[in-house]
Parts: sequence; C-alpha cells; structure tokens
Amino acid sequence: MFVQTQKTPNPDSLKFLPGKMVSEDGPKEILNKDETDNNLVRNLLSINGVTGVFLSSDFLSVNKKTDMDWEDIKHIVISHINEFYAEGNEFIITKNKKDADIDGYSEIEKKIIQILDTKVRPAVAKDGGDIKFKEFKDGKVKVELQGSCSGCPSSTMTLKQGVENLLCHYIPEVKEVLAV
Repeated sequence: MFVQTQKTPNPDSLKFLPGKMVSEDGPKEILNKDETDNNLVRNLLSINGVTGVFLSSDFLSVNKKTDMDWEDIKHIVISHINEFYAEGNEFIITKNKKDADIDGYSEIEKKIIQILDTKVRPAVAKDGGDIKFKEFKDGKVKVELQGSCSGCPSSTMTLKQGVENLLCHYIPEVKEVLAV
C-alpha cells in the first residue's frame, strides 16, 4: 500500500491519503488518545510531537507541535497506517450512531448548515480540515474549525473573506462568522 502525503496551508498539519476509505461515519477530530479506543488513532496520538488527528472520508490529517520536524514524524505515521490496513481493516472509523438531527434547527440555521456542507466543507476538506456549525445568535455564526484548519495561520482570513462573505451573501441575517 502506498500512502501519499499532501501539504496543507497549515505548516503544522500534513494530509495523509491511504487510497482507501478512512471514515464511514463523517469527519472526526481526536485530540487526546483517551477520547478513543481506536488503536490506530491512539498510536498516532502517542507519537512524540503529534497534537491531533482529523479523519475524513478518504484522508486523515495529522497536526504536530511547531517545534517538531515532519521528517521525524511522517514515516512513523505512514508505518502505522500501512500496518492498520494490512491487518484487514476497511475503515479507521466505522459507522456509529447518527449525529444530532438537523430537525431541531431554525430555518436560518438549516440554510447556514446547507451552505457550509455544500459550498465550504468540500473546499476546506481539500486542505485537510473541516468546519462545523455550532450556533447562530444575534447575526453571528459560530463555527468550529478542525483538522488542518485548527490553528492554521490563514484560517482567520479564510473565515472572514471566504466563509463570512459567502454566508452574508446568501443569508442577509448573517452579519459575522466567528471560530470557537
């Protein structure tokens, strides 16, 4: 198996493409090995310098401490990924219970979620990250940036010039977008 790597706009995040399905249960970010019983994720989070793992449908992003060099980490991550799939595993994250239902949201919140899911999330995923709707109140949309986007130097500009402009264009009630 050949695991490809891809740089992201965040120098402390690297995207790993195993050429196989990664998560069949949607995007997940895990920052602490005690938050999961998944052996691969636990092993990755045990690597010296690794601060988080983000899993999407066909890639995973690994975040590291700024003072660590990718050359000291990358080959260990690839080795763990190869070993995991060589053991016959089909997915790193398998389908689990469904997340919160969209029916509990207002019409404006549903529009915001739809725009984030269809127009923003695919672009953010190309850079190894994800964006999740958290709240809409008093014209302010709060979102959570995950994966490569979390802590990325260019995420503030992307959030303001990209996401905020897009949401304000489609939904006049939106005045500002904030990361939480």
